[in-house]
Amino acid sequence: MTNEQYLDFVLRTVEERDVRFVRLWFTDILGCLKSFAISPEDLEEAFEEGIGFDGSAVEGFAPLEESDMLAIPDPSTFQLLPWRPDESGVARVFCDIKTPMQEPFAGDSRACLRRVFEQAEDKGYIMNVGPEIEFFYFDDDKIPRVQDNAGYFDLTPSDSARELRRNTTLSLEKMSIPVEYSYHALAPSQHGIHLRHAEALTCADNVITARHVIKQIAYQEGMFASFMPKPFAGLAGSALRLQESLFDHEGNNLFWGPGEDGEPHLSQLAYQYIAGLLKYAPEYALVTNPTVNSYKRLLHNGQVPTHTTWGRRNRSALVRVPTHKPGKTLSTRVELRMPDPTCNPYLAFAVTLAAGMRGIEEGLELQAESTTEDVHLSEAEMARRGYTRLPRDLGEAVEHFGQSSFMREVLGDHIFDFLVDAKAAEWDEYCTTVTSWEREKYYAGF
Repeated sequence: MTNEQYLDFVLRTVEERDVRFVRLWFTDILGCLKSFAISPEDLEEAFEEGIGFDGSAVEGFAPLEESDMLAIPDPSTFQLLPWRPDESGVARVFCDIKTPMQEPFAGDSRACLRRVFEQAEDKGYIMNVGPEIEFFYFDDDKIPRVQDNAGYFDLTPSDSARELRRNTTLSLEKMSIPVEYSYHALAPSQHGIHLRHAEALTCADNVITARHVIKQIAYQEGMFASFMPKPFAGLAGSALRLQESLFDHEGNNLFWGPGEDGEPHLSQLAYQYIAGLLKYAPEYALVTNPTVNSYKRLLHNGQVPTHTTWGRRNRSALVRVPTHKPGKTLSTRVELRMPDPTCNPYLAFAVTLAAGMRGIEEGLELQAESTTEDVHLSEAEMARRGYTRLPRDLGEAVEHFGQSSFMREVLGDHIFDFLVDAKAAEWDEYCTTVTSWEREKYYAGF
């Protein structure tokens, strides 16, 4: 549909479905969802002129003296909120953020992804992403306590969250976000939802919506959903695995290749895309893994990546190539296993798409495939084979990111500088915090 057709559909739906509140959604630079509600009487004006708000109140947006911002609703994202009553209903619509002069705001992460997506589209590439979101259910938002003893794909009476996952899936599908499957994940109280693939911008909107819906449905059932990557030292952490592929304008999957003599069914373009993901991973790690806690998940345990490797059966690889199904060329994709669900999906998709595209532009040659045997290699041997170590902590991630002219180019000065300053301050705060571990270790020991 054209923008005008979407607009007509929205205005007609608001009237026919008795919608009394329309929530305008957008995120700050860190990916936290923001919202304010308008009445349906103001909706048409909002589409034409935008709704003004105070940008200084939003993390990373604007200083007080330059705080006037406009939220411009995108009518193609309009959806009713299924957990609200039908009478005097509530809808949401994602917004683009602009200046009072109607110019794109440099701190709008959604606009950042759109810019990178359109640059790729101009070269004939359409990026699709299928996200797999992991999270924990707890009974309290203060102290995490496991609620079951189930594991991967278990169907047991101890999986107490089956109804939560079911209601979450139904709510997402009512909002036109198809769920491929949901499941109990590896750790106790850990769960996962795999959304069906979509074009990058729509997919990022879907991830933001899914995080909100997961929390909303849990809250309604007296539970708390956490996207913290590593709540427990001895249990598996939560990932946001991204299955990425490039299509052309005719709908052909450009990653598929014939794959002879046991090789992956990947095209040369796919190999170059993977090489770009690997080469630039240390630089974009701050975006895909943006918290102190993120790096406590990335341990050398055979389940998560620690180096810039790729493989088919090696789940410790940074990029995994899922097994090809005969006759399913459209499903050919690569899986980026490093990101976690605390990231801003708009920025994470932007930097990984840009990294893959840079690999294609530079004609990068892909290194040898990593196997499960590589899990047992020493750091020295990994380096000898050309595998670069990913940042070990947030401090290293800030350092790699801050030195990257590529990341500045992709994200723009505003977002880049904010992330460097905010995350350096977060790391400094963590490093100067005295923990209970330190008191137990050193208080009476000397």
